Formats: sequence, C-alpha cells, structure tokens
Amino acid sequence: MNTNRLKKHINDFLRKYKNHPKKFVDDLQERKELISYYQSFSKEKILNMDKDDIYEYISKLWAMLIWGNKHYVIDKVINENGIDNFRKHLADLVWGHNEIEERWDIFRTEIKGMGPAMISEILCKTHPNEYMLWNRRAFVGLNYLEVDNLPRYDYQLTGKVYKYLCDITKSIANELKKVGFEDITLLSVDYFVWDELQVEDNLSKMSTKHAGKKNEKEKEIEPPEQMKFIHDDIRDKIKDIGLWLGFDANIEQKVSDGSKVDTIWEATIGNMGRVIYVFEVQTKGSIDSLILNLLKSLNNPAVQGVIAVSDKIQLERIKKHAADVKDLRDKLKYWDYEEISRVHESLEYVNSIINNLSLVPQGF
Repeated sequence: MNTNRLKKHINDFLRKYKNHPKKFVDDLQERKELISYYQSFSKEKILNMDKDDIYEYISKLWAMLIWGNKHYVIDKVINENGIDNFRKHLADLVWGHNEIEERWDIFRTEIKGMGPAMISEILCKTHPNEYMLWNRRAFVGLNYLEVDNLPRYDYQLTGKVYKYLCDITKSIANELKKVGFEDITLLSVDYFVWDELQVEDNLSKMSTKHAGKKNEKEKEIEPPEQMKFIHDDIRDKIKDIGLWLGFDANIEQKVSDGSKVDTIWEATIGNMGRVIYVFEVQTKGSIDSLILNLLKSLNNPAVQGVIAVSDKIQLERIKKHAADVKDLRDKLKYWDYEEISRVHESLEYVNSIINNLSLVPQGF
C-alpha cells in the first residue's frame, strides 16, 4: 500500500472534518443507525424472518440501489434458495463461529443471487469492527492506494481474499485513529474511501484499463479449486444482464427433456408465444456434455439462440468440437466470461444512476 498517498488523503479528510463538522456528525449518526438496525437481527431473529422481514433486511442495502424493482429481485432470491435454506445460511454467515473464510465460501456456494457487495455490506453493518464493505468503489479506492492482489472480478473474491481485504481496511482504520478520528469502524473507512479515494471512478476508463489479459497478481488469487465460484458467479451475472435488458431471466432451468441449462433469457411476444435464449457456462468438465446439453435444448422450438460461455482457451476448444456437429455449429454463439463481467459492471453502474432518479416509485 502507498502509505504516503493514504496519509495525504487522511489529512485532507481531517481538514474537511474541521471545516464541515455538521456533515460528519450527520454521517456518524447515519452509520450508528445502520449498525443498530443490522445488529438487531440476532441469529434467532434471522432464523425466524418471514418474507416481509427478508425484503426489509435486503432492500435497505446500498447494493440494492441498482435494482428498480426490489421485490422482484428479492422474491427470486427466496424462490431460488428456499426460505428455510436462505435463513439458515444467512444466520451462519452473520453469526456463525467458524472463520470468516469458511463462512464466506459456504454462503457463496450455497446461496444464489447474492454477490460480494451485498454479502460484505451485511457483514460490515453487523460487525463494523471486523468486516469491510466490498464493491466497485472499494476497488477503485484500494487500487488507487496501490494495494496488491485486489480481486478484479467477483468470482475472484473468495473467503481468503475477503479476509485479506478486511485486514487491509483495518490498517487504514488504524491510520485514521492516529490523527484523532473517533469512529474508526470499517464502515467509517468505507465513508472515507467514498469521500477521498474515488480518483478513478469513470467506469469506462476503469474497464479499459483492466480489460484484456489478467496480470500476474490476478492469477495468484484465482486457484483452480475456485472454478465453482467462477461458474456460479458468471451464471448469476448473465441472469442479471438479462433482467436489466428486460428479459425474464432464470438460472438452472429445464428447457427440454434431458436439458437443464445454467441461465435462460425469456421474452413473450404478444400472443404469439415466447422466445428463449440459452446460456451454458463451462469452467470444467466435458465439452461433449456441454454440446449434447445445448443440442437437447434446441429440441424446444422456443429456443432461438444457444450461447457457450467460458474463457478464451476453452471457447476455442468448444468451437473445434462444435464444428463437427451439424445441427449446432451454425447456431452456437460464444461469449468470453471476462467480457460478461465488464458488461455486468457497466450495466450495474447505469442502473444505479438511473434508479437514483426514482422515476418509478416502488409501489407502482
């Protein structure tokens, strides 16, 4: 970390604090209220939440600002995971006794539809002295401070990496403490990151800078055993992109006999019927099985497009296999999973800006 750069911005932050004390008093009060709210959900209370409780709990998250229809998104989380299963894993994540690395990885593996931004925000607002809030702004801020081994994409953020980020954030809190800040929780550090370290928050510049080949530091935090994280993360991002584009999007759907696919986008065209686009994410396993599954999905006449999703090397292998399959080769499209992450990030940013305008009330 560039400590000189950090100290400069802490001093700038301190001057703002002295010049505009009311803003900092208001921010401090806001943080206290957020922490009080999320800490009020004990393990027992989480285990007994009904759908309305879950909606209130999740909809208050800043990470939900990207969604216009919060009910739709939260209902999907409940329906895809089951309310009992969701409550159990949420309680274990927030109040479990195992190390955070293990709790994080289990939750991300078992619960669909919630990414690192939502998960870390819940943890940070419940245990603000221990856990940090991770999102695009945190990446921008820590990257500006030259912190090593930052996860560029969500699938890279394993429990081990999250623990590392929490430790980094605690070191920033310690620097704030040295100059006399009273509130040095990791939620307070998040406010500091937003106020002082957003020197590269132009999304297009950020995406361009980090597009293309991964650097060596990124490779270090993507071990082979994390392939399931990559698969599930990309699967869920494809669903999000479809929802933002106006499709009815779902994961792990049966589209024909013997064919259950990772993600579908579906649209109804008047009274004429429906159109379905099928996505299969390949991170490991048999390419022949992927091709067979996509072929079976084409037995459904509503399926108008099939897309294989993987990394560049795997996509070339899939193309070679598909070249010999007459019924598939001219219909199959290919999508690099890193490009999906960049598209998701761009649409997420656009949606958060538009939804902040509150053009459509929640009760509509």
